[in-house]
Amino acid sequence: MSDTTNQDTLPDKLNLSAVIGLSQPGDGDWSNVQGSQYALLSERVFARVLLHVFGLVLVFSQLHSSVSWTVLGGWTALLIATIAHGAVIDRKLADASRRLFTRREYWGHAANQLAKGAVWGSLVAYAALTGNLTGAMIVWGVTALLVVTSSASRFSAPLGAIAFCGAIGLVSSIAFIISGAVVPAALAFVTALCGAGAAVETARISMTARVAQTGMDEKSQVVSFLLREYEDTDADWLFELDTGRRLRSVTPRLAFALSRELDEIEGASFIQLIAGDAWETGKFPPSLHVFADKLKRRESFSDLVVEVSIGGKRRWWELSGTAITAPDGSYAGFRGVGSDVTEQQESSAKIAYLARYDTLTSLPNRLMLTETLGAALRYAEKWRTRCAFLMIDLDRFKAVNDSLGHLVGDRMLSEVAKRLNSLMTENEMCGRLGGDEFAVVIRDAGDRSYVTKVAQSIIQHLSEPYQIDHHVLYVGASIGAAFGPRDGRTVEELMRNADLSLYRVKDEGGGQFHEYEPSLHATAEERRKLELSLRSALANNELFLNFQPVVNARSENLVSFEALVRWKNPDHGIVSPAKFIPLAEDTRLIVPIGQWVMQEACNEAATWPEYVKINVNVSPEQLLEPDFATTVVQALSRSGLTPSRLEIEVTESIFLRDADVARRALEQVMALGCSVALDDFGTGYSSLGYLRKLKFSTIKVDRSFVQGASQNSAESLAIINAVVAMAGSLGMTTTAEGVETAEEAAMIRDMGCDKIQGYHFGRPMPVEEVRAVFKRSETIRTA
Repeated sequence: MSDTTNQDTLPDKLNLSAVIGLSQPGDGDWSNVQGSQYALLSERVFARVLLHVFGLVLVFSQLHSSVSWTVLGGWTALLIATIAHGAVIDRKLADASRRLFTRREYWGHAANQLAKGAVWGSLVAYAALTGNLTGAMIVWGVTALLVVTSSASRFSAPLGAIAFCGAIGLVSSIAFIISGAVVPAALAFVTALCGAGAAVETARISMTARVAQTGMDEKSQVVSFLLREYEDTDADWLFELDTGRRLRSVTPRLAFALSRELDEIEGASFIQLIAGDAWETGKFPPSLHVFADKLKRRESFSDLVVEVSIGGKRRWWELSGTAITAPDGSYAGFRGVGSDVTEQQESSAKIAYLARYDTLTSLPNRLMLTETLGAALRYAEKWRTRCAFLMIDLDRFKAVNDSLGHLVGDRMLSEVAKRLNSLMTENEMCGRLGGDEFAVVIRDAGDRSYVTKVAQSIIQHLSEPYQIDHHVLYVGASIGAAFGPRDGRTVEELMRNADLSLYRVKDEGGGQFHEYEPSLHATAEERRKLELSLRSALANNELFLNFQPVVNARSENLVSFEALVRWKNPDHGIVSPAKFIPLAEDTRLIVPIGQWVMQEACNEAATWPEYVKINVNVSPEQLLEPDFATTVVQALSRSGLTPSRLEIEVTESIFLRDADVARRALEQVMALGCSVALDDFGTGYSSLGYLRKLKFSTIKVDRSFVQGASQNSAESLAIINAVVAMAGSLGMTTTAEGVETAEEAAMIRDMGCDKIQGYHFGRPMPVEEVRAVFKRSETIRTA
């Protein structure tokens, strides 16, 4: 067997000696590997001969007038001889992969290539040394072509390629140096060196693949040998029982299967031997009961899988047998064949388990949940009661998963599963639908208050803190419920309606329990129609922009306008941004809409006074697009707007997706000269670390803090003061949103905010009003 395992000892990278063929690759068979390589030379013999003849004709046509015919004729005859000799050698190597390839053939081929290269180089030397540098360069040009083709066509015989290139390069460069042509000498030497190097590297790749293939072939032979050996061995065993179901004519293989000696089991009860401890208790496995009944009734059986106990261990046997009839026609016992199928049975059991259980949480998966829900529906219809299906979605889980990684996220899902499973009784079964979605099937849900109690208990327990890898983490739970058969007579209907209920909970902020209502279908249908209309909104020119002013907190002079997209549809009328923006983000329509907003805002801002900037909101979905920076460049170039007049506004939610991609996109925008503002700061994910990395130009204080501060909320006042101080230390400005009264403006100004935005200074206005503002300002300035 040692001859077939040499692949295991092959080096990861062949050294130069092994590649060239001077040594064998690792412990591999030199003749086998080299023979398979050199056999490839016979495939392109004619092409190589034709190329040399072409070069010969070309040289003859150019030098016949400048080189004596005697020299040219003698050189031609010598070249043709070496070419012919080389072709004969290559032809003889056609079967080298199927026989012993000798060192003599190896060196013979290299010698031929060396001679061939020397012949070509000799004509270069003759022309150069006789002062015919033009002729020498012509011949060298032909040899350069031959060097390149040799490195490509003779990769399987690198020593020959090295010899050919080396002879040409050495002879030619020496001749050029003697004749004073230093540059041609260098070219000749470098060309030959590169040709030889290319041949070696190509040969290394080919040799590595060849060695690997040889090893695979050898391993395949080993596998075939083992398979043949296995096929010649009968792994099954025979058994024969008398009329009392006792063993007779016991074979050694059966004794081995029973882990007993031959004389120990001859005449023993077969059922007793395979029952183990169950023989005393009488608690037989069901399959063993079936087998015993077959024997008792004298029924033939085939491929009967029986659970047995051998040496105190549970195993599975596959048995086939038929009754034996005596010469007088009477029953004489059983004869059959058996085999141990424990591994197959355990594998099948594992596959069956994986088909119905989630591998991460060990809870029932979607398939088992749907089967259980189907059974609960049938139970409810039969006994005129109700079942329930609770669909559970974890709140804020995505933030944990994205910020701390999938490993922490998976551990949290496992902890959620444990808590959820601990709340289940015999009347409920919980499972995982996928991702961070779980579900509970309640078999008897005739009492609605009981279902509400179960749901509230789940929300309470899943919302308690989790201690994972030194992190204290919090997630919540949202639950949507549907009752069968009231809310659906099929599994699909119940799951869909529970999902609609869950969607309502998530839409209202999460953390609650909601039962299905028929009106939810109308809401879902409205959303579907709204999505359909939104898909054609751009093409139908239904979108337009409003602009809200931002002023300097001290002087109250206009600083910029924030572009706000609006939608007016013939069927739906004016659609609130709070309704269609989340829809656009869910469907990724926000990307083309965002591109349109960027272009339209820049086009309009380009007509404004130079001191007024334009602020454009950008969704996380847009930032994750690989060509986001290109979109900004196009908007600026097409509109002619100066980059410094464009400020991109992003929310903290950009850090909940791929934070690195978002950061790179914003850095590219900043490199253009645009500024970036962080909107709704402090309302979501903690992004303090990114404030230092990204150098935002502006931090926008959310309107909720402004309103809280106006009501003397200590928390809101502290947050605004902290944001202003932090922004000042980082060289950033602050903008307070949602300022609606003069008192709020004065308060914000006193707290140190740089800019103010809100209804007190202007509501979002159409483009005509913006132009009117600038027109009035220009009139006042002129007057």
